[in-house]
Amino acid sequence: MRETGPQAGNPDASGAPAIARREFSAMLASMVGLFALPRLAEAAVQTGAASNFGPSQPFSWDNLVTNAQSAAARPWTAPAASAHAVADFDTAVKLTYGSAQSLAGDVRLFPTSRGVAPQAVKIHLVENGNSRQLVDTHGFFVGNSRADPAGFRVMTADQHSDWLAFLGASYFRASGSRDQYGLSARGVAIDTAMPKAEEFPAFTEFWIENLGPDRVRIHAALDGPSVTGAYAFDCTHGKQGVTQDVRASLFLRRDVERLGLAPITSMFWYDQSDPAKRGDWRPEIHDSDGLAIHAGNGERMWVPLSNPHLTRTNAMRADGVKGFGLLQRDQRFDHYQDDGAFYDRRPSLWVEPQGDWGKGAVMLYQMTTNTETVDNIAAFWLSDEAAKTGQRRDLAYKLTWTSDDPSRTASARCVDSWQGAAGKPGDSNVPKDARKFVFDFEGPALKGLTRDSGVTAMTGLPAAAVMSAAAYPVVGEDSRWRVTLDLRPSAMPSPEVRVFLSRAGQALSETVIQGVQA
Repeated sequence: MRETGPQAGNPDASGAPAIARREFSAMLASMVGLFALPRLAEAAVQTGAASNFGPSQPFSWDNLVTNAQSAAARPWTAPAASAHAVADFDTAVKLTYGSAQSLAGDVRLFPTSRGVAPQAVKIHLVENGNSRQLVDTHGFFVGNSRADPAGFRVMTADQHSDWLAFLGASYFRASGSRDQYGLSARGVAIDTAMPKAEEFPAFTEFWIENLGPDRVRIHAALDGPSVTGAYAFDCTHGKQGVTQDVRASLFLRRDVERLGLAPITSMFWYDQSDPAKRGDWRPEIHDSDGLAIHAGNGERMWVPLSNPHLTRTNAMRADGVKGFGLLQRDQRFDHYQDDGAFYDRRPSLWVEPQGDWGKGAVMLYQMTTNTETVDNIAAFWLSDEAAKTGQRRDLAYKLTWTSDDPSRTASARCVDSWQGAAGKPGDSNVPKDARKFVFDFEGPALKGLTRDSGVTAMTGLPAAAVMSAAAYPVVGEDSRWRVTLDLRPSAMPSPEVRVFLSRAGQALSETVIQGVQA
């Protein structure tokens, strides 16, 4: 997946070329803290002069939804590139970072750029139920330069860094609780991981309302060949991270084969479980290390991410899903040794549906990569209900961007995993196709348990596939257990293993779903 545009080698419906992910990331992260921006006191300066804005117009959620519904009845028109799009990344950075006016107190603009985000978006400010459109951007870019807005970022109260940004297609991201950008969210995913071009609808218009320090409400209009939509994001920045209460109404222009809701995009190159993929001196490189799911039946699942040899798509059944997200559970600096990108600080993103989303699955898409500069992971909710022309889909959910594990419960979590050769070291009698899988679980449910407590590792695999299985406490750790499995992939009914810790018929841990290559 690419950050602000189509998947690598897979242009969007307009034929636009793929956009390099880390160009976007660099705009948001690499310059943070280098420019301390003075907080401007005068209200006129905060929001620009009156001549910068159009006339006041009534604004409401109902009107936004009505407009999206009306737009769905009209043919889609591909947006034109901005005539003022800057030519290169360096120029975009110079226009973005430095002294310039803010909108709504804490909002700074991104300029259109040919290589990152060439289409301009409309920006409105909302106050007391009325909105005014920004029609003249003079003063809002560094050096009073002329440029069109491609998106925006929301600054902290002291103006030293930003904590939320929208830029490109329907992508947005937040810095979490450790002031570090990482993975991204999207408004919607259309035909991701299909044998045809993925479609990238875009937020074309924003309405921004300042709710006070570190609080902002953002409305957005979505438009694309197959779908239109109205979105509302109530956003709060606090010590535990960033939360967004999201409300959306979608309208289908045409049938959509795979309509991904609440999609998340991330990057996984390699970790300790597959050192053969390492192409760099750093021990691990990833924005997220696993997909966590809380299904409607109460089951909790954990899918360690991978960088597969071939593209891989998995659907985990989760009727009435209560939550899912791409997480960065491993937060130890010495596991990454990166004092520039700080992968140990990358936030997790948890999606918590509001109301019953019905029957469906959480889909995980993983494609191969040999670099950290391309997003290769996507996760989203996929309903069993077919997405047909003329349909309306209403949904609400909460997004939490944080370094605290939002999937943490009294049950044990998988906190580490490894793979390697099966059998004991030096054993020459092990079948060639055998592999060893090791999982470490940790949590309150394991506290005080011993080898005599009757804890077992449950896999549900046939005896022919399991050469050996063991579960035991890790020496010196009161609530950490290790599972070791020697498996024969050729004897497995499917190319994955599901394993959890059990005692007296009760699950003690989440279920780990690990892909296995024969």
